[in-house]
Amino acid sequence: MLSSAATLIGGNIIYSASMPDNYTPLVFQDPDPYKLFGKDPEMTILNNKPWNIEAKAHLLNDNVTPNKSMFVRNNGLIPQDIDVSKWTITFDGESVVSSKTYTLQDLKTKFKHYTYQLTLECGGNGRSEFNPPAKGNQWTIGAVSCAEWTGVRLKDVLEDVGIKNNAVYIGYHGADIHLSKDPTKEAISRGVPMYKAYQEETLLAFKMNGEDIPLTHGYPLRLVAGGWPASTSGKWIKGISVRDKIHDGAKMKAPSYTVPCNTVSPGDKVKEENMCIIESMPVKSLITYPKTGAMINEGESLNIKGHAWAGELAVKSMAYSIDFGATWNTCVLNKPINRLAWQHFNATIKFPKKGYYEVWAKATDENGVSQPMIVPGWNPKGYLNNACHRIAVKVK
Repeated sequence: MLSSAATLIGGNIIYSASMPDNYTPLVFQDPDPYKLFGKDPEMTILNNKPWNIEAKAHLLNDNVTPNKSMFVRNNGLIPQDIDVSKWTITFDGESVVSSKTYTLQDLKTKFKHYTYQLTLECGGNGRSEFNPPAKGNQWTIGAVSCAEWTGVRLKDVLEDVGIKNNAVYIGYHGADIHLSKDPTKEAISRGVPMYKAYQEETLLAFKMNGEDIPLTHGYPLRLVAGGWPASTSGKWIKGISVRDKIHDGAKMKAPSYTVPCNTVSPGDKVKEENMCIIESMPVKSLITYPKTGAMINEGESLNIKGHAWAGELAVKSMAYSIDFGATWNTCVLNKPINRLAWQHFNATIKFPKKGYYEVWAKATDENGVSQPMIVPGWNPKGYLNNACHRIAVKVK
């Protein structure tokens, strides 16, 4: 251990013999997350225990989100010393015919592989805009991604396991470690109703963008349930419980990932029984080019690009405004490459004269629901902020 440590820090640890037992040198206590996780140095660190990292809008300009720009939302400590050859996933619970365990190799060889681009967004994305402030990581706009995931359909494995007719929900169990390091506690154990578990795009994934999933994103196996809060896409999956009731694992009960069933006044306390679990995420969009603060010369046009998504739904139309929402102009909107993938948009904007402008973006889903121009209904945990994204532009 000491020899490998010396290699990492570029020299020997002087007086290493005097170090207390189980002591971790400071150089290893606060590692560089950008190097550790392969992230772009412009990413924003919100928390390091556990790690929570978000992108800036312009870092998400790729059609398919690369690892370097993908947000990190962890609830516990990342598992270490993973031995893929010994990795297993066990299916149990009240509603399985009998418990069944698969190795990672079993999954890869027994079931057909599928690849989808899937939008994952933290339920708290945009939390920083709520007033009064909501507790939790103060995400701005960068806790969203759309990577390409490859794996096996959860429905195929469930059918192989054998599921009883009374099945209501699945709950996942991961190898991440509770912050307290108490082995009897799970950092997070959420899930989805059976209809979501059986969707074509719900995967037990082992590749991201054609390569092994990076460790911080769930290597070697994660659940991916696109269009729902990313907390339902559990990482480092070791088990799936098929329940005859709504799963009651860690972070399933209010206020976690729930919102008031009816609107409330800002700052109100809401009883647990009056909170509803978040399912499909709301319609939303993001301008990814140019980055805010763009400057152009008078008479020049500005080309904008971005992405739009709407949870379980498709986005029907996309518009932009340069007059603070007084009027709207249509963007070119592409169809999704597959269901639950975000859609790309672009537009060419001409400005009437010199001065300061804001470009606002507004998506409308296939049910005709549009993004609000301001922060939507307040809730205790600051979830589901889908207000219009905007960038500043100066014409000189």
